[in-house]
Amino acid sequence: MKQIALKMLLGDRAKYLGLVFGITFATLLMSQQVSIFVGLMGRTASQIRDVTEADVWVMDPQVQYIDEIKALPDRDLLRVRSVEGVKWAVPFFKGLAVVRAPGGIMQQVVVMGVDDATLIGRPPRMVMGRWEDMRQPNAMIIDRAGYEFIWPGEPQRLGRVIEINDRRVVIVGICDASAPFVTFPVVFTKYFDAKELAPGERNRMSFIIAKTEDGVTPEALTHRITVETGLQSLTSPEFQWRSISYYLSRTGIPINFGITVVLGFIVGAAVAGQTFYIFVIENLRQFGALKAIGVTNKQILKMVLLQAAVVAAIGYGIGIGLCALFFFATADVAALKGFELHWQIAAGAAGAVVAIITLASLASIRRVLVIDPAIVFRG
Repeated sequence: MKQIALKMLLGDRAKYLGLVFGITFATLLMSQQVSIFVGLMGRTASQIRDVTEADVWVMDPQVQYIDEIKALPDRDLLRVRSVEGVKWAVPFFKGLAVVRAPGGIMQQVVVMGVDDATLIGRPPRMVMGRWEDMRQPNAMIIDRAGYEFIWPGEPQRLGRVIEINDRRVVIVGICDASAPFVTFPVVFTKYFDAKELAPGERNRMSFIIAKTEDGVTPEALTHRITVETGLQSLTSPEFQWRSISYYLSRTGIPINFGITVVLGFIVGAAVAGQTFYIFVIENLRQFGALKAIGVTNKQILKMVLLQAAVVAAIGYGIGIGLCALFFFATADVAALKGFELHWQIAAGAAGAVVAIITLASLASIRRVLVIDPAIVFRG
């Protein structure tokens, strides 16, 4: 019966390819769009995730996410350091400035100021140069994507001079920072220099990042800091999710991506359902002949489900393969940096394909099960 079912399926090449195309299109569209959505939401917290040394972030109570900054007075740093359980606490700066580069382009950049003494707050990976070189006067490190954006098509080299807020700054290193939500270059410098480069309010300390002492959990320390100082204190994962949740609830991004994914599901279900239904209708005489020679409804049901499963497996395999190929081919594209196909998304797409093929099979299965074997003898 399995061989007969497969011969019936492959015998109608046009409908077979139509079924596979419908499943492939739905799989590709859903998995690719969900992957981009997940990567985009991950970017909203990338600058928190890059600060691997810190367990706790301290900020003004009104701050809701990483890009909404209400600066703290310098005295708050001493207050946080005095809380029991704090191993160390250092200032951290985040702001915007405009870069003017000879031979390059004028571009707005994200300025990150790390602790002058320890350089805590830097991302972990360097492409060229050393982090220690940032201690030099007027020194700055830029992320690789930002370098390529300001000097497109030019080889990477150190020693380039740029101008920020009428100050001359030297590029002493290139790092591999995670891509931010907005596609601005990211530059790193000392905290003291960052305050001078990016104009702002009287208070300049964007955040305080802290490390817990041994035996103290980050959750317990955040509670102590909040109680003793009145400032908002969050663990690094909590702050990441706070930033992601802000964009989920305050922007139209989830709705737009959700509409695309739902449309992919509907189109896949419609194409597969209609094509599979027509395929079964055109093969009713063959199914009737099988019933006339004694094949049971259970066996015919297995044949139809086998045909549906084969189409689903082939279409899903091609679709998820094309999605993986897309992210592999665009791995070096700065605008798509960090976007990848996670196994959870692949598993979710598989579940959606099962739902699509199940919906596509329901009406067809009913027609097959109620067919009269006498149809074979009708004209």
